[in-house]
Amino acid sequence: MIELFKQPNIDWMGKAKYFFALSAILLLSGWTAIFLKGGPAKGGLPYSIDFKGGTNVDVRFAQSPDVDQLRHALAVQKVGNNEIQTISDSAVPGAKPTEVVISLEGQGDSDQALDTSKTQVLAALNAIYRQNNSSRPDFNAATPNSLANFLTQRDPLLLTTNAGDKYQQLAKKILPYRDKNANGVLTNFDDLSKVDGVTAPVLAALKDGYALGPFTIRNVEIVGPKVGAELRLQAVYVTLYALAGMLVYIAFRFEWVYGAAAVLAVFHDVLITLGFFSLLHFEISLTVIAALLTLVGYSMNDTIVIFDRIRENNRLLRRESFADVVNKSINQTLSRTILTSGLTFLTVLVLFLMGGQVLRAFSFALVVGIVVGTYSSFGIAAPLVVAWVNWRGQRQVAGTGPAAGSKTRGNESPSGRLAPAGRRS
Repeated sequence: MIELFKQPNIDWMGKAKYFFALSAILLLSGWTAIFLKGGPAKGGLPYSIDFKGGTNVDVRFAQSPDVDQLRHALAVQKVGNNEIQTISDSAVPGAKPTEVVISLEGQGDSDQALDTSKTQVLAALNAIYRQNNSSRPDFNAATPNSLANFLTQRDPLLLTTNAGDKYQQLAKKILPYRDKNANGVLTNFDDLSKVDGVTAPVLAALKDGYALGPFTIRNVEIVGPKVGAELRLQAVYVTLYALAGMLVYIAFRFEWVYGAAAVLAVFHDVLITLGFFSLLHFEISLTVIAALLTLVGYSMNDTIVIFDRIRENNRLLRRESFADVVNKSINQTLSRTILTSGLTFLTVLVLFLMGGQVLRAFSFALVVGIVVGTYSSFGIAAPLVVAWVNWRGQRQVAGTGPAAGSKTRGNESPSGRLAPAGRRS
């Protein structure tokens, strides 16, 4: 194993009060910013459209779009808060994404809100691709009824009876080919010659009456405020369930005080990360919740490594004070902590700097979380266990503790230290 430090001898527990002070400052500054913005119940946390509600507009392009250019166009159109998420085709590995979902901040849940959102997105897209310069309608935006009416008026097949019904059937063959075979965006009218019933006159009429736009709006849907509130509540439940499960595991694997300290430390990590989101105006989305759950597991892993070393040293160094055992345990795992956390931090830092706007909030949560989670393992979790052991030992000396009047009881040694799990003194 690579060791960065040769037998470090740092008094971590002697600096516990500074760790607690630093955490208090971070928590106070972050959550002051949250409550100054109205408090969590009033939207003080910067929620994304996933949680606030809004309109999702699904747009398919003929070629991979420039997301930054699209975001600028939306800003020029004075569209409110919006998010752009690219969707890759999993069937074609390495292919550039040609579909995006544009999420606009909630404007209501009526049909008028749908039309307004669609109009705003269309205006931004037309500003980029200049579709408004064409007098012909866009074939990629055609519906079965509009296409059937166009063919009926042109009558390229020179039908004398039941022309409307026959062209309606032909339109229902043409548009599924566009949507399935061309992914919703046809780039060449000649491709329609493969459709049964599309003859040369029909193809000529389509070329004369329609233009081929480089994009199409495939779907527009509303995420209501009620759904957003339910998602927020579910996110809280998921996080609490994860913490509860870890508390049970660590209490069973070590001692209950270890589990309580580890959960408090992880809870501390999540609260500080949320505070940074409010201070730096990053929005909390579903991907950020995934990052926070990743943070919970990562921070807990570091804490368990230190606790496991404390348990081992407790068996070997029974004449030393519990604080000295904890110091030695942290020092022994220091190289491992810096190597693993440092390499992970570099990875997510690159993701934050070069991952683009879509992954910015997700990677920011990991950048902050890894730093705070690593710090809390030795600066919060371990000092909490030591503080509890010292407090319990003082109560026993004063004759008010739960083990007063007996030499030893439960999992406590005569010196007031925790005995290792599985070994009772």
